[in-house]
Amino acid sequence: MQTTKELGFWMCTALVVGNVIGMGIFMLPASLAPFGLNALVGWGITVLGMSMVARVFARLAREFPQADGPYAYIRDTLGDAPAFVAIWCYWVSLWITNAALAIGIAGYLAAAVPSAQSLPPLLLALGLIWTFVLVSLLGARTGGGVQVITTLLKLLPMAAIILLGAWVLLRDPAAYTRSVPSTPITLHDLMAASTIALFAMLGVESATIPAGRVREPERTIPRATLAGTLVTALIYIAVSTVALLLIPQQQLAQSTAPFVELLNRYGSSADGRLLAGFVVVSGLGALNGWTLLTGELTRSMSQHGVLPPRLQALNGRGAPATALLLVGVLASGMVLMNYSRSLVQGFTFLTLVVTGANLPLYLFCGLALTVLWRRGTRIRSADVLFLGMAGTAYSVFAFIGLGGEPFVWALALAAAGLPLYVLMRMRKPA
Repeated sequence: MQTTKELGFWMCTALVVGNVIGMGIFMLPASLAPFGLNALVGWGITVLGMSMVARVFARLAREFPQADGPYAYIRDTLGDAPAFVAIWCYWVSLWITNAALAIGIAGYLAAAVPSAQSLPPLLLALGLIWTFVLVSLLGARTGGGVQVITTLLKLLPMAAIILLGAWVLLRDPAAYTRSVPSTPITLHDLMAASTIALFAMLGVESATIPAGRVREPERTIPRATLAGTLVTALIYIAVSTVALLLIPQQQLAQSTAPFVELLNRYGSSADGRLLAGFVVVSGLGALNGWTLLTGELTRSMSQHGVLPPRLQALNGRGAPATALLLVGVLASGMVLMNYSRSLVQGFTFLTLVVTGANLPLYLFCGLALTVLWRRGTRIRSADVLFLGMAGTAYSVFAFIGLGGEPFVWALALAAAGLPLYVLMRMRKPA
C-alpha cells in the first residue's frame, strides 16, 4: 500500500513543539537551581547549539527532498555502518522516551486527578502507552490532529508562567532581585547546566522522521523544524528565568514541582492543581507525538533493510501496524523493568539513557552535512560547511558534558545492534 502525504506545515511544527515540550521542562528548574545563574547561560548555550542542530536537519531535508528521513541522509554521505549506528541508537531512545513519558505522566496524574491515586501507577503507565498506540493505528493524520490540539493546550501553562512573570515585574520589580542566586559562574557549572538542559530540547529533528508522509518535504520540513525550535527556545528561556529569579535558590532546588511551587507562591493551591493538569496534557501530547514518530521510524528502517521487512506493513488506514505494536511491547517492557525504582528515579534514569542515545544521530548528521559540502556535488557554500562543523562541534561538546555514564550507555546501545546489522547485511542480495 502506498503511503499518502498527510502531514503539512502546522502538523510538522506541532510535532517539533509537542515532542520537545514534554515532561522535562516542568522538572528542569529544580535540577538547574544548584547552578544558579550558570543555568541561564547554560540555557543560552543549549539553545544556540540545538538551533545549529535544527538547521543541520533543515538543510539536509532541503538537500535530500526525496530521502525518507535521517537514515538516508547519513547513509548517502557516510555509509551504511554509521547510518545504522545512528538510527539504531535513536530508535531505541524513542521507545525508551515513551516509557519515561508514561512514567512521568502517571506521577503527575495522581496530583491533578485525586481519584487516579486509586489506580496502580504501573497499570496507568502501561494503559497510557497502549492508548496512544491505538491512536497512531488510526493513521498519521489522526495522530497529527491530536498533536496539534495537545500542543496548543500544553502552551497554555507556559503562557500562564510567562504572564505571571510579567505581572510580577510590573507589580513588584524588586522581586526579581531579592533572590538572585549567589553561585559563581564557572566553566564546569556552565557545561553541566547546559547538558542537563539538553534533555528538554531533544526532538528538534521530529519533522524529518516521517518525511515520507510530509507534503512538499523540501519546503515544509525546514520551515517546521526552524519554527518549532525557535518557539520552544523562547518559551524555555522565559519560563526558566521566571522560576530561577522568583523562587529562592535553595527552595527551588528542593521542589518536586517548580512551576506548581511558583503558582502556589503567587497564586493559590487551586492554580497549582490546574497546572498539574496541564502538565499531564503536555506529557500526553509528547507521548502521542513520539509514538507516531517511533512507528514511522520503525517502518522507514524496515524499508531500508535495517529491520525485518514485515515491520513496514500498513493497515487499512495507512498506519504501520506491526511496527506500532512492536513499539508498544518494547516501551511496556521498559516500564516494567523500571518500576522497581521510584517514579522519579525511573524517569531520571530513562532520560539519562535517552540523552546519550540521541547524540550519535546529531553527530553523524553534522558530519553528513560537512561531507556533502566537501563533495561539492550540490551547493558548495560556506554556510553548509559552517552548519556541518557547528552541529558536529556541539554534539561533541554535549557528549563531554554528559559525562561517562551516558557515553557508556550510548556505546552499549550501538554494540547491542551490531548483531542485527550483520544479520540484515547477510540477508541482502548481492
